[in-house]
Amino acid sequence: MISTAIRVARVGSAAELAAAALMMLGFPCLMLAALVPSVPAFAAAAAVTYLADHYLHRKGSYLINRLGKVRAGLSIRFLIRQLLLVLLLARLSLADNLIYYGAIACFIAFYGLQAPHGALVQLIRNRRRMPVATRNVDLKSRIRIPDAPAQGLLHRSAEKMLHLDLAAVAGILLAAQVKSALVGFIGIGITVVLGTLYVLALVPYVRGRRIPPNAEKVLAAVDDWLGEYQPETVLYFSGSKDSAYQVNMWLDTMEKLDSRPLIILRERAILNNLAPTTVPVICVPGGVHLMNMDLSTVRVTLYAANVGKNIHMLRVPTMKHVFIGHGDSDKLASVNPFSKVYDEVWTAGRAGRDRYAIADVGVRDDDIVEVGRPQLAPIQTWQGVPEGRIPTVLYAPTWEGWDGNPGNTSVVLAGENIVKQLVKADPPVRVLYKPHPFTGNVSKEAGAAHRRITALVNKAAAERAIDTRFVADTAAQAQAKTELARIEARLAELSGSGGDRRDEAEATRDGQVDIARHEEVARLRAEWNDAYWRAFPSWEHRVITGAEPRLYDCFNVSDAMVSDISSVVSDFIASGKPYAVTDSAAVGAEEFKRNNTAVRAAVILSNSAAELGELLDAVRDPAADPLAEDRKELKQYLLGPDEPSSLEQFNTAVANLALKSETRNVGQESRAAAALADEAELANAVPGQRLSATGDTDGVGTG
Repeated sequence: MISTAIRVARVGSAAELAAAALMMLGFPCLMLAALVPSVPAFAAAAAVTYLADHYLHRKGSYLINRLGKVRAGLSIRFLIRQLLLVLLLARLSLADNLIYYGAIACFIAFYGLQAPHGALVQLIRNRRRMPVATRNVDLKSRIRIPDAPAQGLLHRSAEKMLHLDLAAVAGILLAAQVKSALVGFIGIGITVVLGTLYVLALVPYVRGRRIPPNAEKVLAAVDDWLGEYQPETVLYFSGSKDSAYQVNMWLDTMEKLDSRPLIILRERAILNNLAPTTVPVICVPGGVHLMNMDLSTVRVTLYAANVGKNIHMLRVPTMKHVFIGHGDSDKLASVNPFSKVYDEVWTAGRAGRDRYAIADVGVRDDDIVEVGRPQLAPIQTWQGVPEGRIPTVLYAPTWEGWDGNPGNTSVVLAGENIVKQLVKADPPVRVLYKPHPFTGNVSKEAGAAHRRITALVNKAAAERAIDTRFVADTAAQAQAKTELARIEARLAELSGSGGDRRDEAEATRDGQVDIARHEEVARLRAEWNDAYWRAFPSWEHRVITGAEPRLYDCFNVSDAMVSDISSVVSDFIASGKPYAVTDSAAVGAEEFKRNNTAVRAAVILSNSAAELGELLDAVRDPAADPLAEDRKELKQYLLGPDEPSSLEQFNTAVANLALKSETRNVGQESRAAAALADEAELANAVPGQRLSATGDTDGVGTG
């Protein structure tokens, strides 16, 4: 019942639900205490509403946003509490007392301070929002960007300002209880003085040298930096904050390019969710600003997604435009007709080329280049199950999607059957369940199935923990957990104290990556991953959610995988390990293979998961695996050859296209120069005729 209430109220925990309930009940109690009247009861109810409100704001509760939508926002709640306090004074027959008039005057003055306070806060935030935000771009030496106001002044500023009424409310209540106006006026004075000081503390940040430079100066500084850096290859990306992973997957590749890389983003939300990188990053929300930016040295632009804002870059003819995508699968998104607007489309292997040919969406075969998948370098090739360890099977289903197609995910119809058979397998296997992070976002059925699968895995893990056949090396696990704690502490230290709370202007000014720190973080993350898997027994079933450990790390500790049609399957094929894919839509194994290239070397599961035994047999005895050769052939078809490496192929493709771009630009310049020469020659060829046309007398004309 509590869990249902949590979902309905859209709160994150039982504590949030309790706080929300207390706040909602607190205001009727305030009214009742004012009508009775009872000062102690009013004080108790007021304390509850203050504390509950503060807790929900600190947690960023969804309920707080909803209250604002129904006209019960923060200011209204404070105003209601203050009006009820005035009602309490009237019911206590204090309407003729000075404290009554003092309370009314205080609250009027206090709300009079809200307008300048809110205006100043908004003005400061607007002026400190950069027209172009950057990372790893040296603007510090070109323009002066002042420090932001102290974090305490702007962070949750409205809540802080309104809570200054606490002194007045407490003083007035105490005055009403002890029948002395003096203590009430002391509280009133504290509230008014603190509110005034808060407003005055903000004033210096809207004038003089505390204001960041205007857009014209910032854009000029960025152009100056671009002229010095001279980027050659751009990764361009636009999308929602949830799509940041689509650009993050390319960061490592961009860092290893032979040419000078640059990342251009269009949304601040993407910049805020961008993973650490050494590549210069420019976030340009305004289309006009982007189109006026000096990108004359760029020869190749890479696009990871098909979105409308791509047009702002596609319009530039001096560079070549390439669609590289953000995954390789048989989904319709992989053959989007929009792709024909690019100069080239880069696919991992032959399969991508064939998809476009079959789809017949206007992408010419000559414009397709096979470059492999550089991101798959961390995936290790399978060498069989290590000696002394039971096999590990990863269940990594995709989410339900937006269209309600039952073939999107196996979670709803097959998930429980898959997990039940895996946890009961004999000889035993270990199960890792890593669902897609969007699972349950659209479909309630998918969310409920996910929770049941999680419960199944956790129950099986608990049963295995007390099974005498499975012995844990507690000393080694304790040591690994100690290492984890040390690494996590160091990572927290390296992430900086409060650095993530810098405003946009400061982040742009100070956003130069520390290379040594960046390399140490990468090394520590690898150490963390190693320690994580050693921190629990190699036979322990586990549910893995969140960003860490990463999907590829789960690939490397697994011996087989069960999944759905998605890029996860194509990526897993790089390991050469056995895998199974669920035909959730029940179209039949042969039809399923015809429609989906990536499953041609897979064990096809029905929703009953009765075929799982074939997958487990292949893991236990690789020599008798009937699909081993098929997987090798499919790997090359989908992902290209192992040699040269995908990164080498990618760099070669960039260099070849940059050469085409340069050739085109040189040709355009030559043609333009020739045209100017022709015009000059024509203008000077027959000067007598040219002069006569102006009316000059040269023997021809009106004489």
